[in-house]
Amino acid sequence: MPRAACTNRPSGSETGSRRFNDEQCSRRIETLDFSFSGGRPAGAFAPVLVGVVGSGNLEVMLEATASTDCVVRVETSARGFGSIWQAVMTDFHARHPLAGVRISINDMGATPAVVSLRLDQAVAEITGGQP
Repeated sequence: MPRAACTNRPSGSETGSRRFNDEQCSRRIETLDFSFSGGRPAGAFAPVLVGVVGSGNLEVMLEATASTDCVVRVETSARGFGSIWQAVMTDFHARHPLAGVRISINDMGATPAVVSLRLDQAVAEITGGQP
């Protein structure tokens, strides 16, 4: 999944946007990785993308893997919420114990309820609406 450009609007009389280098960007975006063992194999499926990265929202991509785990990578602009993400992802895996799935999340400050909704939407795409 492409990484969103890291930009900042200058203040004062400056106009336009200023791009940050990778080191500056990495200080603005927090990356969190989770892995869950067990669960039922999701099987082969085409990649699924739901949601739109924008103010207060996120996008979720599910991809099939040969792994026996469910791995999750979150890239978020809301730094310092690792324990909240852990709780949301643990709840998700309890509801949808999938294996052989890679989940990529690009977040721009979505609430936990929106994260859960987007995850459920993505799972519905690969399971035909079955839990």
